[in-house]
Amino acid sequence: MSSKGRAIIVGAGIAGLATAIRLAVQGWQVQVFEINSYPGGKLSWFEQDGYAFDAGPSLFTQPQYIEDLFALANEPIQDYFQYVQSDVACRYFFANGKQVTAWADHSKFAAEMETQLGEPAANVHAYLQRSATTYNKIGKLFVEKSLRHWRQFSWKEVATAIKHSSKSLLMSSLNAYNEQAFTTKEAVQMFNRYATYNGSNPYKAPGMLSLIPHLELNVGTFYPKGGMISITNALHRLAEKKGVQFHFNSKVDRIIESAGKAEGVVVNGRNIMADLIVSNADVYFTYKHLLRNELAAKKVLKQERSSSALIFYWGIKTSFPQLGLHNIFFSDNYAEEFRHLFQTKSFYPDPTVYINITTKMESGQAPEGKENWFVMINAPANVGQPWSEWIPEARQRIISKLSAQLQCDVEALIETEAVLDPVTIEQRTASYMGSLYGTSSNSRMAAFLRHANDSAQIQGLYFVGGSVHPGGGIPLCMQSAAITVNLIQKQYKLKHVAHH
Repeated sequence: MSSKGRAIIVGAGIAGLATAIRLAVQGWQVQVFEINSYPGGKLSWFEQDGYAFDAGPSLFTQPQYIEDLFALANEPIQDYFQYVQSDVACRYFFANGKQVTAWADHSKFAAEMETQLGEPAANVHAYLQRSATTYNKIGKLFVEKSLRHWRQFSWKEVATAIKHSSKSLLMSSLNAYNEQAFTTKEAVQMFNRYATYNGSNPYKAPGMLSLIPHLELNVGTFYPKGGMISITNALHRLAEKKGVQFHFNSKVDRIIESAGKAEGVVVNGRNIMADLIVSNADVYFTYKHLLRNELAAKKVLKQERSSSALIFYWGIKTSFPQLGLHNIFFSDNYAEEFRHLFQTKSFYPDPTVYINITTKMESGQAPEGKENWFVMINAPANVGQPWSEWIPEARQRIISKLSAQLQCDVEALIETEAVLDPVTIEQRTASYMGSLYGTSSNSRMAAFLRHANDSAQIQGLYFVGGSVHPGGGIPLCMQSAAITVNLIQKQYKLKHVAHH
Protein backbone atom coordinates (compact mmCIF):
# COMPACT_ATOMS: atom_id res chain seq x y z
CA MET A 1 0.00 0.00 0.00
CA SER A 2 1.46 3.38 -0.90
CA SER A 3 1.91 5.62 2.11
CA LYS A 4 -0.01 8.87 2.28
CA GLY A 5 2.69 10.33 4.48
CA ARG A 6 3.93 10.33 8.04
CA ALA A 7 1.70 11.00 11.03
CA ILE A 8 2.81 11.48 14.63
CA ILE A 9 0.47 11.07 17.58
CA VAL A 10 1.37 12.58 20.94
CA GLY A 11 -0.04 10.30 23.65
CA ALA A 12 -1.35 6.72 23.60
CA GLY A 13 -4.62 7.37 25.42
CA ILE A 14 -7.79 5.73 24.08
CA ALA A 15 -8.35 8.55 21.55
CA GLY A 16 -4.71 8.36 20.44
CA LEU A 17 -4.97 4.59 19.90
CA ALA A 18 -8.22 4.93 17.92
CA THR A 19 -6.72 7.72 15.78
CA ALA A 20 -3.59 5.64 15.12
CA ILE A 21 -5.70 2.69 13.92
CA ARG A 22 -7.86 4.86 11.64
CA LEU A 23 -4.85 6.61 10.08
CA ALA A 24 -2.90 3.36 9.60
CA VAL A 25 -5.89 1.75 7.86
CA GLN A 26 -5.95 4.71 5.47
CA GLY A 27 -2.32 4.20 4.58
CA TRP A 28 -0.47 6.66 6.82
CA GLN A 29 2.84 5.70 8.47
CA VAL A 30 1.97 6.27 12.12
CA GLN A 31 4.26 6.75 15.11
CA VAL A 32 2.91 7.21 18.65
CA PHE A 33 5.02 8.82 21.39
CA GLU A 34 3.89 8.16 24.96
CA ILE A 35 5.48 9.53 28.15
CA ASN A 36 4.36 6.54 30.26
CA SER A 37 5.65 2.98 29.94
CA TYR A 38 2.16 1.73 28.99
CA PRO A 39 -0.68 2.62 26.58
CA GLY A 40 -4.21 3.67 27.54
CA GLY A 41 -3.70 6.94 29.43
CA LYS A 42 -6.33 7.01 32.18
CA LEU A 43 -7.59 3.59 31.04
CA SER A 44 -4.85 1.66 32.84
CA TRP A 45 -4.56 -1.20 35.32
CA PHE A 46 -2.46 -2.48 38.22
CA GLU A 47 -2.23 -5.47 40.52
CA GLN A 48 -1.53 -5.39 44.24
CA ASP A 49 -1.42 -8.24 46.74
CA GLY A 50 -3.39 -10.58 44.47
CA TYR A 51 -6.07 -7.99 43.65
CA ALA A 52 -6.44 -6.58 40.12
CA PHE A 53 -7.73 -3.02 39.68
CA ASP A 54 -8.79 -1.00 36.64
CA ALA A 55 -7.24 2.34 37.51
CA GLY A 56 -9.44 4.67 35.49
CA PRO A 57 -12.83 4.71 33.73
CA SER A 58 -15.02 1.86 34.94
CA LEU A 59 -18.23 2.20 32.90
CA PHE A 60 -18.43 0.62 29.45
CA THR A 61 -21.19 1.79 27.08
CA GLN A 62 -21.54 1.95 23.29
CA PRO A 63 -19.32 -1.01 22.36
CA GLN A 64 -20.18 -0.33 18.70
CA TYR A 65 -17.42 2.31 18.59
CA ILE A 66 -14.84 -0.41 19.30
CA GLU A 67 -16.52 -2.79 16.87
CA ASP A 68 -16.33 -0.07 14.19
CA LEU A 69 -12.53 0.04 14.50
CA PHE A 70 -12.17 -3.71 14.03
CA ALA A 71 -14.56 -3.67 11.06
CA LEU A 72 -12.58 -0.80 9.55
CA ALA A 73 -9.31 -2.67 10.08
CA ASN A 74 -10.88 -5.87 8.74
CA GLU A 75 -9.86 -7.85 11.82
CA PRO A 76 -12.06 -10.32 13.76
CA ILE A 77 -12.91 -8.55 17.04
CA GLN A 78 -13.51 -11.82 18.93
CA ASP A 79 -9.79 -12.68 18.61
CA TYR A 80 -8.94 -9.50 20.52
CA PHE A 81 -11.88 -8.52 22.66
CA GLN A 82 -15.08 -9.91 24.19
CA TYR A 83 -17.79 -8.34 26.30
CA VAL A 84 -21.16 -9.14 27.85
CA GLN A 85 -24.19 -6.99 28.57
CA SER A 86 -25.03 -6.36 32.25
CA ASP A 87 -28.60 -6.97 33.39
CA VAL A 88 -28.27 -4.21 36.01
CA ALA A 89 -26.99 -0.74 35.09
CA CYS A 90 -26.41 0.35 38.70
CA ARG A 91 -27.52 -0.18 42.31
CA TYR A 92 -28.50 2.99 44.18
CA PHE A 93 -28.45 3.55 47.95
CA PHE A 94 -30.03 6.75 49.30
CA ALA A 95 -29.21 8.60 52.52
CA ASN A 96 -32.76 7.88 53.80
CA GLY A 97 -32.23 4.11 53.48
CA LYS A 98 -34.18 3.62 50.23
CA GLN A 99 -32.60 1.42 47.56
CA VAL A 100 -33.15 1.04 43.82
CA THR A 101 -31.82 -1.50 41.33
CA ALA A 102 -31.63 0.08 37.88
CA TRP A 103 -32.46 -2.98 35.76
CA ALA A 104 -31.50 -3.01 32.10
CA ASP A 105 -35.04 -4.22 31.41
CA HIS A 106 -37.22 -1.06 31.18
CA SER A 107 -40.46 -2.38 32.58
CA LYS A 108 -38.60 -3.98 35.49
CA PHE A 109 -36.74 -0.71 36.14
CA ALA A 110 -39.88 1.47 35.94
CA ALA A 111 -41.73 -0.94 38.27
CA GLU A 112 -38.79 -0.83 40.70
CA MET A 113 -38.88 3.00 40.74
CA GLU A 114 -42.58 2.87 41.57
CA THR A 115 -42.27 0.21 44.29
CA GLN A 116 -39.13 1.55 45.98
CA LEU A 117 -39.56 5.30 45.57
CA GLY A 118 -43.22 5.83 44.72
CA GLU A 119 -42.14 7.39 41.39
CA PRO A 120 -44.88 6.61 38.81
CA ALA A 121 -43.57 4.08 36.26
CA ALA A 122 -45.08 6.23 33.49
CA ASN A 123 -42.69 9.09 34.37
CA VAL A 124 -39.69 6.79 33.98
CA HIS A 125 -40.88 5.44 30.61
CA ALA A 126 -41.61 8.96 29.33
CA TYR A 127 -38.20 10.25 30.46
CA LEU A 128 -36.28 7.44 28.77
CA GLN A 129 -38.29 7.95 25.60
CA ARG A 130 -37.42 11.68 25.56
CA SER A 131 -33.79 10.85 26.36
CA ALA A 132 -33.65 8.57 23.29
CA THR A 133 -35.21 11.22 21.03
CA THR A 134 -32.84 13.94 22.31
CA TYR A 135 -29.83 11.71 21.69
CA ASN A 136 -30.90 10.52 18.24
CA LYS A 137 -32.22 13.82 16.87
CA ILE A 138 -29.82 16.31 18.50
CA GLY A 139 -27.00 14.59 20.37
CA LYS A 140 -25.68 12.52 17.48
CA LEU A 141 -25.18 15.70 15.47
CA PHE A 142 -22.84 16.99 18.19
CA VAL A 143 -20.88 13.81 18.75
CA GLU A 144 -20.37 12.80 15.14
CA LYS A 145 -19.34 16.07 13.45
CA SER A 146 -16.89 18.89 13.96
CA LEU A 147 -18.76 21.98 15.15
CA ARG A 148 -16.10 24.28 13.69
CA HIS A 149 -16.84 23.01 10.19
CA TRP A 150 -20.58 23.58 10.29
CA ARG A 151 -20.81 23.38 6.49
CA GLN A 152 -20.59 19.59 6.93
CA PHE A 153 -24.08 19.59 8.47
CA SER A 154 -26.97 18.92 6.14
CA TRP A 155 -29.89 21.35 6.47
CA LYS A 156 -32.14 18.37 7.16
CA GLU A 157 -30.05 17.33 10.18
CA VAL A 158 -29.99 20.88 11.51
CA ALA A 159 -33.73 21.38 10.97
CA THR A 160 -34.48 18.11 12.81
CA ALA A 161 -32.23 19.14 15.72
CA ILE A 162 -33.90 22.56 15.98
CA LYS A 163 -37.35 20.99 15.84
CA HIS A 164 -36.54 18.71 18.79
CA SER A 165 -34.67 21.31 20.89
CA SER A 166 -37.18 22.37 23.51
CA LYS A 167 -36.58 25.44 25.64
CA SER A 168 -36.11 23.26 28.73
CA LEU A 169 -33.28 21.30 27.06
CA LEU A 170 -31.40 24.49 26.22
CA MET A 171 -32.35 27.02 28.87
CA SER A 172 -33.04 24.94 32.02
CA SER A 173 -30.43 23.29 34.19
CA LEU A 174 -30.44 19.49 34.24
CA ASN A 175 -31.81 19.67 37.80
CA ALA A 176 -34.70 21.94 36.76
CA TYR A 177 -35.42 19.66 33.79
CA ASN A 178 -35.48 16.60 36.07
CA GLU A 179 -37.68 18.34 38.67
CA GLN A 180 -40.26 18.84 35.91
CA ALA A 181 -40.04 15.17 34.93
CA PHE A 182 -40.21 13.41 38.31
CA THR A 183 -42.23 13.70 41.50
CA THR A 184 -39.75 12.20 44.00
CA LYS A 185 -36.49 13.80 45.12
CA GLU A 186 -34.69 10.45 44.83
CA ALA A 187 -35.56 10.12 41.12
CA VAL A 188 -34.35 13.69 40.53
CA GLN A 189 -31.07 12.91 42.32
CA MET A 190 -30.61 9.69 40.33
CA PHE A 191 -30.97 11.47 37.01
CA ASN A 192 -28.99 14.55 38.14
CA ARG A 193 -26.01 12.22 38.58
CA TYR A 194 -25.56 11.98 34.80
CA ALA A 195 -24.00 15.48 34.80
CA THR A 196 -20.99 13.93 36.55
CA TYR A 197 -20.38 11.77 33.47
CA ASN A 198 -18.56 14.75 32.02
CA GLY A 199 -17.46 16.32 35.28
CA SER A 200 -20.26 18.89 35.46
CA ASN A 201 -22.69 20.34 37.96
CA PRO A 202 -26.37 19.34 37.42
CA TYR A 203 -27.51 22.66 38.91
CA LYS A 204 -25.62 24.58 36.19
CA ALA A 205 -25.24 22.19 33.22
CA PRO A 206 -28.07 22.32 30.64
CA GLY A 207 -31.08 19.98 30.43
CA MET A 208 -29.51 18.71 27.19
CA LEU A 209 -27.43 16.32 29.34
CA SER A 210 -30.67 14.36 29.87
CA LEU A 211 -29.62 12.49 26.69
CA ILE A 212 -26.85 10.67 28.64
CA PRO A 213 -29.20 8.20 30.46
CA HIS A 214 -30.29 6.96 27.02
CA LEU A 215 -26.86 5.37 26.53
CA GLU A 216 -26.87 3.62 29.87
CA LEU A 217 -30.53 2.73 30.35
CA ASN A 218 -31.83 2.33 26.77
CA VAL A 219 -28.75 1.07 24.93
CA GLY A 220 -27.21 -0.70 27.93
CA THR A 221 -24.09 -1.09 30.05
CA PHE A 222 -21.53 -3.76 29.26
CA TYR A 223 -18.61 -5.51 30.87
CA PRO A 224 -15.41 -6.20 28.91
CA LYS A 225 -14.00 -9.62 29.77
CA GLY A 226 -10.76 -9.15 31.67
CA GLY A 227 -11.86 -5.72 32.91
CA MET A 228 -11.64 -2.26 31.31
CA ILE A 229 -7.92 -2.71 30.60
CA SER A 230 -8.88 -5.22 27.91
CA ILE A 231 -10.18 -2.26 25.82
CA THR A 232 -6.72 -0.66 25.94
CA ASN A 233 -4.98 -3.98 25.23
CA ALA A 234 -7.24 -4.80 22.26
CA LEU A 235 -6.74 -1.39 20.62
CA HIS A 236 -2.99 -1.43 21.24
CA ARG A 237 -2.68 -4.89 19.66
CA LEU A 238 -4.86 -3.87 16.70
CA ALA A 239 -2.78 -0.73 16.13
CA GLU A 240 0.46 -2.77 16.14
CA LYS A 241 -1.09 -5.28 13.76
CA LYS A 242 -1.81 -2.39 11.38
CA GLY A 243 1.81 -1.28 11.48
CA VAL A 244 1.64 1.55 14.03
CA GLN A 245 4.99 2.12 15.79
CA PHE A 246 4.85 2.85 19.52
CA HIS A 247 7.54 4.65 21.51
CA PHE A 248 6.93 4.34 25.27
CA ASN A 249 8.82 6.30 27.96
CA SER A 250 9.15 8.92 25.23
CA LYS A 251 8.23 12.41 26.33
CA VAL A 252 7.45 14.86 23.54
CA ASP A 253 9.10 18.15 24.54
CA ARG A 254 7.76 20.29 21.79
CA ILE A 255 5.78 20.38 18.55
CA ILE A 256 7.87 21.87 15.74
CA GLU A 257 5.95 24.59 13.95
CA SER A 258 7.20 26.70 11.09
CA ALA A 259 5.36 29.31 9.03
CA GLY A 260 1.98 28.24 10.35
CA LYS A 261 2.52 24.54 9.73
CA ALA A 262 3.15 21.64 12.13
CA GLU A 263 6.27 19.84 10.91
CA GLY A 264 7.30 17.41 13.62
CA VAL A 265 8.11 16.86 17.28
CA VAL A 266 11.17 17.05 19.54
CA VAL A 267 11.72 13.88 21.59
CA ASN A 268 14.86 13.44 23.73
CA GLY A 269 16.58 16.26 21.86
CA ARG A 270 15.85 14.68 18.46
CA ASN A 271 13.71 16.27 15.76
CA ILE A 272 11.28 13.77 14.26
CA MET A 273 9.54 15.17 11.20
CA ALA A 274 6.05 14.35 9.93
CA ASP A 275 3.28 15.57 7.62
CA LEU A 276 0.74 15.86 10.38
CA ILE A 277 0.65 15.88 14.18
CA VAL A 278 -2.26 14.75 16.35
CA SER A 279 -2.12 15.70 20.03
CA ASN A 280 -3.91 13.34 22.40
CA ALA A 281 -2.55 15.38 25.32
CA ASP A 282 -4.79 17.77 27.28
CA VAL A 283 -5.34 20.77 24.98
CA TYR A 284 -4.18 23.25 27.64
CA PHE A 285 -0.95 21.27 28.10
CA THR A 286 -0.52 21.11 24.31
CA TYR A 287 -0.64 24.91 23.94
CA LYS A 288 1.34 25.75 27.07
CA HIS A 289 4.13 23.17 26.88
CA LEU A 290 4.24 21.66 23.39
CA LEU A 291 3.55 24.85 21.41
CA ARG A 292 4.80 27.31 24.09
CA ASN A 293 1.78 29.48 23.32
CA GLU A 294 0.77 31.12 26.61
CA LEU A 295 -1.98 33.19 25.02
CA ALA A 296 -3.80 30.23 23.46
CA ALA A 297 -3.37 28.23 26.71
CA LYS A 298 -4.98 31.07 28.71
CA LYS A 299 -7.89 31.17 26.28
CA VAL A 300 -8.60 27.48 26.98
CA LEU A 301 -8.82 28.33 30.69
CA LYS A 302 -11.62 30.84 30.17
CA GLN A 303 -13.96 27.88 30.52
CA GLU A 304 -14.46 26.32 33.91
CA ARG A 305 -12.50 23.09 34.43
CA SER A 306 -14.38 19.85 35.03
CA SER A 307 -14.29 18.06 38.37
CA SER A 308 -11.56 15.59 39.28
CA ALA A 309 -11.71 12.42 41.38
CA LEU A 310 -10.37 10.86 44.54
CA ILE A 311 -10.14 7.08 44.17
CA PHE A 312 -9.32 4.43 46.76
CA TYR A 313 -8.53 0.94 45.48
CA TRP A 314 -9.38 -1.49 48.26
CA GLY A 315 -8.83 -5.22 48.45
CA ILE A 316 -11.80 -6.34 50.59
CA LYS A 317 -11.44 -9.65 52.40
CA THR A 318 -15.07 -10.76 52.12
CA SER A 319 -17.94 -10.41 49.63
CA PHE A 320 -21.12 -8.34 49.70
CA PRO A 321 -24.08 -9.98 47.95
CA GLN A 322 -26.12 -6.73 48.12
CA LEU A 323 -23.60 -4.95 45.86
CA GLY A 324 -23.19 -5.27 42.09
CA LEU A 325 -20.74 -4.17 39.40
CA HIS A 326 -21.75 -0.47 39.75
CA ASN A 327 -23.01 0.98 43.05
CA ILE A 328 -23.84 4.51 44.19
CA PHE A 329 -24.25 5.71 47.77
CA PHE A 330 -25.80 9.18 47.48
CA SER A 331 -25.06 12.19 49.65
CA ASP A 332 -27.85 13.65 51.80
CA ASN A 333 -27.69 17.03 50.02
CA TYR A 334 -26.66 16.91 46.37
CA ALA A 335 -26.93 20.67 45.77
CA GLU A 336 -24.59 21.34 48.68
CA GLU A 337 -22.14 18.68 47.44
CA PHE A 338 -21.85 20.41 44.04
CA ARG A 339 -21.57 23.84 45.66
CA HIS A 340 -18.53 22.49 47.54
CA LEU A 341 -17.00 20.93 44.41
CA PHE A 342 -17.35 23.91 42.07
CA GLN A 343 -17.58 27.00 44.33
CA THR A 344 -15.52 26.40 47.44
CA LYS A 345 -13.38 23.79 45.58
CA SER A 346 -13.58 21.42 48.54
CA PHE A 347 -15.01 18.04 49.57
CA TYR A 348 -18.54 17.92 50.95
CA PRO A 349 -18.52 16.18 54.39
CA ASP A 350 -21.11 13.63 53.17
CA PRO A 351 -19.88 12.78 49.64
CA THR A 352 -21.64 10.61 47.06
CA VAL A 353 -19.60 7.38 46.86
CA TYR A 354 -19.31 5.21 43.75
CA ILE A 355 -18.05 1.63 44.06
CA ASN A 356 -17.09 -0.53 41.09
CA ILE A 357 -16.47 -4.24 41.76
CA THR A 358 -15.35 -6.27 38.74
CA THR A 359 -15.24 -9.55 40.72
CA LYS A 360 -19.06 -9.41 40.49
CA MET A 361 -18.68 -10.21 36.78
CA GLU A 362 -15.55 -12.30 36.71
CA SER A 363 -13.58 -14.29 39.26
CA GLY A 364 -9.80 -14.14 39.20
CA GLN A 365 -9.72 -10.36 39.76
CA ALA A 366 -9.34 -11.00 43.51
CA PRO A 367 -8.49 -13.97 45.76
CA GLU A 368 -11.33 -16.46 46.27
CA GLY A 369 -14.28 -15.06 48.28
CA LYS A 370 -12.83 -11.53 48.24
CA GLU A 371 -13.62 -8.37 46.23
CA ASN A 372 -11.69 -5.61 44.43
CA TRP A 373 -13.32 -2.28 45.28
CA PHE A 374 -12.72 0.81 43.18
CA VAL A 375 -14.13 3.50 45.50
CA MET A 376 -14.49 6.98 44.04
CA ILE A 377 -15.83 10.36 45.08
CA ASN A 378 -15.98 13.48 42.92
CA ALA A 379 -13.20 15.91 43.77
CA PRO A 380 -12.69 19.57 42.90
CA ALA A 381 -10.06 20.42 40.29
CA ASN A 382 -6.62 20.96 41.82
CA VAL A 383 -5.97 24.59 42.75
CA GLY A 384 -3.39 23.82 45.44
CA GLN A 385 -5.75 22.61 48.20
CA PRO A 386 -4.19 20.96 51.30
CA TRP A 387 -4.74 17.47 49.90
CA SER A 388 -2.46 15.77 52.44
CA GLU A 389 -4.91 16.82 55.20
CA TRP A 390 -8.07 16.43 53.14
CA ILE A 391 -7.52 12.91 51.74
CA PRO A 392 -7.30 11.08 55.12
CA GLU A 393 -10.41 13.03 56.27
CA ALA A 394 -12.32 12.08 53.11
CA ARG A 395 -11.24 8.45 53.57
CA GLN A 396 -12.66 8.38 57.10
CA ARG A 397 -15.93 9.91 55.92
CA ILE A 398 -16.26 7.36 53.13
CA ILE A 399 -15.58 4.50 55.54
CA SER A 400 -18.11 5.80 58.12
CA LYS A 401 -20.76 6.26 55.44
CA LEU A 402 -20.27 2.79 53.92
CA SER A 403 -20.04 1.12 57.34
CA ALA A 404 -23.38 2.67 58.36
CA GLN A 405 -25.09 1.72 55.07
CA LEU A 406 -23.64 -1.81 54.89
CA GLN A 407 -23.88 -2.36 58.66
CA CYS A 408 -20.35 -3.59 59.18
CA ASP A 409 -16.88 -2.21 59.90
CA VAL A 410 -15.57 -1.61 56.37
CA GLU A 411 -12.15 -0.46 57.54
CA ALA A 412 -11.44 -3.82 59.22
CA LEU A 413 -12.03 -5.55 55.85
CA ILE A 414 -9.43 -3.57 53.85
CA GLU A 415 -6.46 -5.87 53.13
CA THR A 416 -4.64 -3.66 50.66
CA GLU A 417 -5.00 -0.06 49.51
CA ALA A 418 -3.84 2.33 46.80
CA VAL A 419 -4.92 5.94 46.21
CA LEU A 420 -5.29 8.20 43.17
CA ASP A 421 -5.94 11.90 43.75
CA PRO A 422 -6.23 15.07 41.60
CA VAL A 423 -2.49 15.85 41.91
CA THR A 424 -1.43 12.34 40.82
CA ILE A 425 -3.98 12.38 37.99
CA GLU A 426 -2.42 15.62 36.73
CA GLN A 427 1.13 14.22 37.03
CA ARG A 428 0.35 10.92 35.28
CA THR A 429 -1.92 12.11 32.51
CA ALA A 430 -1.00 15.81 32.05
CA SER A 431 -4.67 16.64 32.64
CA TYR A 432 -4.44 20.25 33.75
CA MET A 433 -5.59 20.71 37.41
CA GLY A 434 -6.41 16.98 37.45
CA SER A 435 -9.66 17.69 35.58
CA LEU A 436 -10.91 14.38 34.21
CA TYR A 437 -12.79 15.87 31.25
CA GLY A 438 -10.91 19.09 30.45
CA THR A 439 -13.63 21.72 30.63
CA SER A 440 -16.98 21.27 32.37
CA SER A 441 -20.39 21.60 30.69
CA ASN A 442 -21.57 24.11 33.28
CA SER A 443 -22.92 26.56 30.73
CA ARG A 444 -25.44 26.47 27.92
CA MET A 445 -22.72 27.15 25.36
CA ALA A 446 -20.23 24.61 26.71
CA ALA A 447 -20.67 22.15 23.82
CA PHE A 448 -19.96 24.92 21.30
CA LEU A 449 -17.01 26.31 23.26
CA ARG A 450 -15.10 23.03 23.57
CA HIS A 451 -11.87 23.17 21.58
CA ALA A 452 -12.17 21.98 17.98
CA ASN A 453 -10.42 18.88 16.58
CA ASP A 454 -8.16 20.85 14.25
CA SER A 455 -6.16 24.03 14.65
CA ALA A 456 -7.43 27.20 13.00
CA GLN A 457 -3.89 28.67 13.11
CA ILE A 458 -1.53 25.78 12.47
CA GLN A 459 -1.94 23.64 9.38
CA GLY A 460 -1.46 19.91 9.94
CA LEU A 461 -2.15 20.09 13.70
CA TYR A 462 -5.09 18.13 15.16
CA PHE A 463 -6.48 17.39 18.63
CA VAL A 464 -8.21 14.30 20.06
CA GLY A 465 -9.24 13.12 23.52
CA GLY A 466 -11.38 14.13 26.45
CA SER A 467 -10.31 17.79 26.61
CA VAL A 468 -11.57 18.62 23.09
CA HIS A 469 -14.79 18.13 21.07
CA PRO A 470 -17.01 16.17 21.64
CA GLY A 471 -15.88 15.54 25.27
CA GLY A 472 -14.66 13.08 27.88
CA GLY A 473 -15.42 9.42 28.52
CA ILE A 474 -14.51 6.44 26.33
CA PRO A 475 -17.29 6.71 23.68
CA LEU A 476 -16.68 10.43 23.10
CA CYS A 477 -12.90 9.96 22.95
CA MET A 478 -13.46 7.30 20.30
CA GLN A 479 -15.71 9.77 18.44
CA SER A 480 -13.07 12.50 18.62
CA ALA A 481 -10.75 10.12 16.74
CA ALA A 482 -13.39 9.47 14.05
CA ILE A 483 -14.16 13.21 13.61
CA THR A 484 -10.47 14.13 13.44
CA VAL A 485 -9.51 11.46 10.92
CA ASN A 486 -12.49 12.55 8.81
CA LEU A 487 -11.16 16.11 8.82
CA ILE A 488 -7.66 14.89 7.93
CA GLN A 489 -9.08 12.86 5.04
CA LYS A 490 -11.01 15.85 3.66
CA GLN A 491 -8.11 18.28 4.09
CA TYR A 492 -5.61 15.80 2.64
CA LYS A 493 -7.83 15.27 -0.43
CA LEU A 494 -8.12 19.03 -0.99
CA LYS A 495 -4.34 19.44 -0.69
CA HIS A 496 -3.79 16.52 -3.04
CA VAL A 497 -6.17 17.96 -5.64
CA ALA A 498 -4.47 21.39 -5.35
CA HIS A 499 -1.07 19.81 -6.08
CA HIS A 500 -2.19 18.02 -9.23
